[in-house]
Amino acid sequence: MTDTYARTTSAWRNWAGNVTARPARTASPASVDELVQTLRRASADGLKVKPVGTGHSFTAAAATDGLLIRPDLLTGIREIDRKAMTVTVEAGTPLKRLNTALAREGLSLTNMGDIMEQTVAGATSTGTHGTGRDSASISAQIRALELVTADGTVLACSEKENADIFAVARIGLGALGVITAITFAVEPVFLLTAREEPMAFDQVTTDFDQLVAENEHFEFYWFPHTGNCNTKRNNRSAGPAAPPGKVSGWIEDELLSNGIFQVACSLGRAIPAAIPSIAKLSSRALSARTYTDLPYKVFTSPRRVRFVEMEYALSREAAVDALRELKAMVDRSPLRISFPVEVRTAPADDIALSTASGRESAYIAVHLYRGTPYQAYFTAVERIMTAHGGRPHWGKVNTRDAEYLAGVYPRFGEFTAVRDRLDPDRLFGNDYLRRVLGD
Repeated sequence: MTDTYARTTSAWRNWAGNVTARPARTASPASVDELVQTLRRASADGLKVKPVGTGHSFTAAAATDGLLIRPDLLTGIREIDRKAMTVTVEAGTPLKRLNTALAREGLSLTNMGDIMEQTVAGATSTGTHGTGRDSASISAQIRALELVTADGTVLACSEKENADIFAVARIGLGALGVITAITFAVEPVFLLTAREEPMAFDQVTTDFDQLVAENEHFEFYWFPHTGNCNTKRNNRSAGPAAPPGKVSGWIEDELLSNGIFQVACSLGRAIPAAIPSIAKLSSRALSARTYTDLPYKVFTSPRRVRFVEMEYALSREAAVDALRELKAMVDRSPLRISFPVEVRTAPADDIALSTASGRESAYIAVHLYRGTPYQAYFTAVERIMTAHGGRPHWGKVNTRDAEYLAGVYPRFGEFTAVRDRLDPDRLFGNDYLRRVLGD
């Protein structure tokens, strides 16, 4: 037994605390060769294998009672190719380290999600996305990847090499193998100007298409039990940089969005009847502001208040109707919702299991404070979203099965066929994949 392959009795938990697993063994391979040997040994021992990132998914996508592979030692940048404008990075590298390293090199990803704690492989494997009129998810920025399959084969995948695998593996759910490196498209670093301001629910839903069309990145948050929203528009800027002041930035991002919000959520969990009043106060607490900064500092925010989340991608045309139905459902129900509802957009992409595969999409995400019973709310929301042909985010709470998903993903069979070829014995299988992909 080596230092990187050990028996364990400790439980693994995800960030939100709603998923727990107790793997028989853990491994932290320090190289691709070591990973290959680890996989072969696990297979010989009859253990299922799951790679894990930082646990920011709300599903059991990474849960296993077999071998849990931690990516801690597979980190760092392998290569920056300024001619091709790409960066190749080890799979376990956290996005926050990639973003700061790229900025030092005068480079940037084009778009990203709203947090950067995840590993690059974990984020892309579950379809992590931000919001964008023209720029899509992090996975859509992948130009190549390195994948170790169940039999220990190391595959280089791109549009020119193993193209059929590349077409599905950019969002692979950990079902095809272990990703060991990813090559992303990058561009010269740029500045974004963020404009945040309150807006009434009726106005933002009426003007939604116009707001999306006029801004490179538009999103908004609706506060349940109110008619109030907070909007954010991010657009490229010629500068100069004008980041939030240290005091004002701390007040907005730490005190209001994390500190006081934590207290409000805790109070709401203890006294649900107080939530509508808290929501009215919260929705008025964040004031309008404008600032200009590096992309990753504008796209992402600290998220210290832990929660559980469900998110569905709908066709852009269906999003406003679905959101209005959601609001009507909350207004007439006894539910008390302490977290705002987040709405973002994405252009169509060409990844088989992307939530935006083949269609321009809008995302509706609902959250509840960790420890709050969420089943009734999420069930009601899911009923609305599935009635509109919604596609659940692979890393967020959902109850969909392979039969439903095959109906909303035209290329579902393409993905499962590649899986059957690469992992016929389901070395990388678990209960979650059995539900969403079938056997």
